[in-house]
Amino acid sequence: MKQTAVAPGRVELLGNHTDYNGGVVLSAALDLVVSVEGQCRTDGRIVLRSTTSTEAVEAEIGKLSRTDTWADYPLGVASVLIANGAAISGFEADFSATLPLGAGLSSSAAIEVATGVLLMKLFGLQFEPIELARHCRRAENEFVGVNCGLLDQASSIFGRKGHAVYLDCRTETVERVPFPDGYGLLVVDSGVKHELVGGEYNERRAMCFQAAEILGVPALRDASMADVERAAMPEVVKRRAAHIVGENDRVSAALHALRGEDAAAFGRLMNVSHESSIHNFENSTAELDLLAALARGEPGICGARLTGGGFGGSIVALGANDALEPAGAAIAAKYSSATGHTATPIVCHPGDGAWALAEDASLFSA
Repeated sequence: MKQTAVAPGRVELLGNHTDYNGGVVLSAALDLVVSVEGQCRTDGRIVLRSTTSTEAVEAEIGKLSRTDTWADYPLGVASVLIANGAAISGFEADFSATLPLGAGLSSSAAIEVATGVLLMKLFGLQFEPIELARHCRRAENEFVGVNCGLLDQASSIFGRKGHAVYLDCRTETVERVPFPDGYGLLVVDSGVKHELVGGEYNERRAMCFQAAEILGVPALRDASMADVERAAMPEVVKRRAAHIVGENDRVSAALHALRGEDAAAFGRLMNVSHESSIHNFENSTAELDLLAALARGEPGICGARLTGGGFGGSIVALGANDALEPAGAAIAAKYSSATGHTATPIVCHPGDGAWALAEDASLFSA
């Protein structure tokens, strides 16, 4: 019998590069999703199809390996679950999406989580929600080869309509925080690809660990801005550390703003975050800077910043619902005129995660 599963993408609101530093992050699952329909096979084979690809990908359960295609994300989930004792006899699955691929909205995690939920349904598996998030992260870390944190998968699972997702990356605990009424999100894809497997990402990660070692703390999560300011360390390392410590502080301030339904204060924190990305972490680009500046100049927009790893990709802006469509159109036109690149504006709102979207409430054991 065929089964279906749905999982959303996510957008990082605040907490840039804090995940691998044991920090805290605010994100939102989106009302843009990956859907998958599938059924069991008994021949030990996996057959994967997608509306974005003309050819199916096939593999054998006992011989799963990377294909360097989109199929690595579902294959990785199957591989991890099998390694953890799941009795998966084979399956076929058809993927489709309203979530744009490659826009920095973590379509990869949405594919992973949708696959995980589908396999739970097909083979009678049961996991705690956070346990499924960890399995999906392992698929991306160990099978795909991307050393991501838990943010993307946790956001895709734990999201709730009208709420932001607060993740403590050290304790791996999640809290859902109500989003201000009447406000939504505008994501604008710069049209410039980001390569997080490149040297810039690894270099910054290493500098963060170097700063923690100099400060004598387990991770930058445990340092204050005063600690960073008075420490003797190379200037560039100090700036990297200041970004991470500042981001953790901004997440805490943003929680207070959300609980007070203060969208303006949240927007100001987003602006400061982007300035820190420019001057301290240096993971922004001229295109992202222009998009953020254009967004801030539009009526009804409270603030804007790069989202995700940086070095290209997208910005996210917080704004009044009725301002988002016209702001997106105006930003795209001005950006194209200034750069020759095509910006893609995407209006979205905090949506339900896979846990809420699962038709069978008993699927998860929590």
